[in-house]
Amino acid sequence: MHVDHELARTIFLDELDALLQVCDGLEDADFVAASRCRGWSVGDVLVHVHLGLQDMLLGLVSPAESPADTNAASYWRHQVPTNDPEADALAGLRFVRLLGAAYRKPSGVVGHMRPTASGVTTVVRGLPSGSLHFQGHVLTTGDFLATWAVELVVHHLDLGRELHVGAPASAAMSLTVTTVEALLGGPLPAEWSQELRILAGTGRVELNDDQSRAVGRVAKLLPALG
Repeated sequence: MHVDHELARTIFLDELDALLQVCDGLEDADFVAASRCRGWSVGDVLVHVHLGLQDMLLGLVSPAESPADTNAASYWRHQVPTNDPEADALAGLRFVRLLGAAYRKPSGVVGHMRPTASGVTTVVRGLPSGSLHFQGHVLTTGDFLATWAVELVVHHLDLGRELHVGAPASAAMSLTVTTVEALLGGPLPAEWSQELRILAGTGRVELNDDQSRAVGRVAKLLPALG
């Protein structure tokens, strides 16, 4: 699954803007609401997003001469390299929670994230088409931006477990559905909303019996994307 550079750029920037608009509408009490990420509050999710945008900047300034070895879908099948072989998912969850707790006010995470988001936006707008090194792999710039658009959409939806938040950018939602279905090797039910297909595809909701039957053999492959 490959995504055109210009298309991916537009989709990513639109979704980053949509997520920041949601952040600007949050009050301090909203940051302690539960998210769809197990064990994380809304504030914790945004800390994770900020850390991700910092990682993204490293990829954006790492041009590659070698051909891409993964794409916008297969990227999600790879384990992220770690400098701590003893770390696990629980350690990562705890680190994010501790970092979020360090802010004087819960909304401080947004003030901290905004300059990073601004820097990412500037670099992405000027990014030429090509390939980039990231997390031990090489991706085309289009596929790289597409993976980050998907990352933002999933966490944007994570904020809506208890809160009423604006929807992700439409094209970014469509890209995320396409990515999930590419990983599954087949479509999810067309009568499902895009949001449900994404939440099911990322393990954010537990399917009822009717939904499991509608999915058929694909149910065993869920979640396709963590």
